[in-house]
Amino acid sequence: MALHQAIQRVLLIGVHLEPLARTPTPSPPAALTPLIEAIAPCHRAFDERAIDYGDRYRSGFWAIYLLSASAVLFAVLPLALGWDSPGHRLHSYAALWASAEVLVIGTVFAIYWWGHSRRWHGWWLKARTTAELTWYLPMLAPLLDLTTPAAEANWYLRVFDPGQPVRAADDEVAAQCARSEPLARKLLVNAWSDPEFITGYARWTIEILEQQRHYHRCVATRQHALLHRVHQVTTGLFGLTGLGALLHLDVHSIWLSVITTFFPALGASLHGAIAQSEAHRLGTTSEGLVGRLEGAIDRVRAAVRASASGGEVAPLKVSIRHAIALILEEHKDWYLLVQPHRLRLA
Repeated sequence: MALHQAIQRVLLIGVHLEPLARTPTPSPPAALTPLIEAIAPCHRAFDERAIDYGDRYRSGFWAIYLLSASAVLFAVLPLALGWDSPGHRLHSYAALWASAEVLVIGTVFAIYWWGHSRRWHGWWLKARTTAELTWYLPMLAPLLDLTTPAAEANWYLRVFDPGQPVRAADDEVAAQCARSEPLARKLLVNAWSDPEFITGYARWTIEILEQQRHYHRCVATRQHALLHRVHQVTTGLFGLTGLGALLHLDVHSIWLSVITTFFPALGASLHGAIAQSEAHRLGTTSEGLVGRLEGAIDRVRAAVRASASGGEVAPLKVSIRHAIALILEEHKDWYLLVQPHRLRLA
């Protein structure tokens, strides 16, 4: 488990998240299975890279914020314990405590420098984009005109222009498209004249969209719960800070100084980390996408019924094209949301 996941799990202790029914594993039509298997190694490689760099980046900024608050505690705790007094029996060890404080601050700078020099954020965005685009190539393949060679290798740019994130991963995706096109042409030469393929392709598309809807419902639920819990914790911390400040008017205790120093630092760190994670916007976006995916599923189902009754496949192609465009739009929104962020020194 990555550090950011462990921290979030601790924050969500006691929060009841409604269990959601698991969706079945999508079952592709037989004609597309060889294409999916051919593309799978490329997708898997970029997906693993995206998970690795994403975990590094998100764990990095959570660590930076929380270690910054810890540095404040390291600074004031010796005063509360009396170690700064020359007469205290542990006064000779005060330098070790100061060294520990420097070590914490140095760790913050080390994470910041390492994350920037190794481009955790940039590689995360690039690998996640390439992984997403390669994952949906088999779904996109039947919508292409594969009867004649095309000047544009990237399948996405031949069907629609999905914007900058696709172009940012253009080299890898275009290379995979070029490698896969001969196989796709062979597999799909008569696909749209085969009723069994049409039914299986539509069913598989619906299953993938259902899987995406389930995923985004989980994201929305978790992000809203995390945001609410952090809001509760920070409100409590700042409330205790205010109470400590009031008590300080009558009660003169160094421990009240510790509370009024460390608690607001910890609250600010939690607030900064949750803002950096974009929990509110991610939760709201995923919540809205659940309804839009439901609409896309309904359109595909309606097109399947129209195809079965009239034999017309054009509406089905349009509905699946619209569904893929919706997924690409969601990814572009996520990309534009996360792109401006870098590791921040709290």
